[in-house]
Amino acid sequence: MNNVTPISPASFGKVAVLFGGCSAEREVSLKSGAAVLAALKRNGVDAYAFDPANQNLQQLRDENFERVFISLHGRLGEDGTVQGALELLGIPYTGSGVMASALGMDKWRSKLVWQAAGLPIPDFLLIDADSVSAHVVAELGLPLFVKPANEGSSVGISKVKSESELAAAYQMAVEHDKLVIAERFIGGGEYTVAILGDLILPVIKIEPANEFYDYEAKYLRDDTRYLCPSGLSAEQETQMQMLAKRAFSLIGGQGWGRVDFLVDPDGQPYVLEVNTSPGMTDHSLVPMAARQVGIPFDQLVLRVLELAHVG
Repeated sequence: MNNVTPISPASFGKVAVLFGGCSAEREVSLKSGAAVLAALKRNGVDAYAFDPANQNLQQLRDENFERVFISLHGRLGEDGTVQGALELLGIPYTGSGVMASALGMDKWRSKLVWQAAGLPIPDFLLIDADSVSAHVVAELGLPLFVKPANEGSSVGISKVKSESELAAAYQMAVEHDKLVIAERFIGGGEYTVAILGDLILPVIKIEPANEFYDYEAKYLRDDTRYLCPSGLSAEQETQMQMLAKRAFSLIGGQGWGRVDFLVDPDGQPYVLEVNTSPGMTDHSLVPMAARQVGIPFDQLVLRVLELAHVG
């Protein structure tokens, strides 16, 4: 049920939608930001496009912007960098603060936090050019995943099916980040849980038609299946939602976000990663989950903007 109180567009003042940027996820960000900007304008918000790739953030203060909707993805937008700049400017912004944004972007350090708190996570290793492939495989088994620690949207990720593929997978990942992790394959399904303020949205099950939920499956293909209701039992759904809430809280998450999960064949969920600036494209998951509880896209955008904060 949708019990969100209607929001007055005028109360937001002059709003900048930050999108584009210069990360590897620029194209996705352009789509997210365009959708957000259009929704705000449809609802009478005084909103403007702002691309940090070619506009100085100081313009936000000089041009009297009162609030910022961050639709940036990846580095220099989702990793705490822009969040810190906006705090220095004293302008409220959507999503998590500096620490949570930085941790959420860093798959290695976020796993360390969750591991220390006792949350279930897939086994992983931090690897480098000197890592012995046989040792990595012995520790994690096959298949396994290799990914850059500080990228999103599955950029630079590989599914490794044999020991001989590990070196090439590492080389591809390290082109995107100096920190590279190898992670155990968990083969019982992929799920995600979105968080909107105090509301934990329904679980979505993701069924990619290709090898795994990669960039192509996320943004380019139309045959990826999204199931909401997820098909989990009520008990499993609640367990995953509570895990999502705790994982998000442990990194200091605020406002809104999304926590991704893998489930093993026995039904045990594992926290995979957190997204502190989720996508808002026509393929995106948070709008999908929001619709299931009666929150249409435009109202979702307004609610996220309402949750904007400083620090």
